[in-house]
Amino acid sequence: MILSIIIMNAAGKHYKFINSKTGYVIFYSSLKKDLSPDEAKAELDKIKAQVAAKNCIYQETIYWEEMKDE
Repeated sequence: MILSIIIMNAAGKHYKFINSKTGYVIFYSSLKKDLSPDEAKAELDKIKAQVAAKNCIYQETIYWEEMKDE
């Protein structure tokens, strides 16, 4: 358990993309920690668009949450 937390912290910030209609996580992604908030949002928006297209659902149906260490 400790090892996985160390690896998560080293890799950057981790996000889960959730279908708001079902509540299911449909995709996981990571971003570098050193991105500015605007850069991170732009990257998350790109990923969200790709996930929506791949799953044939509206972009507005998907939202993301940052995964926090427990």
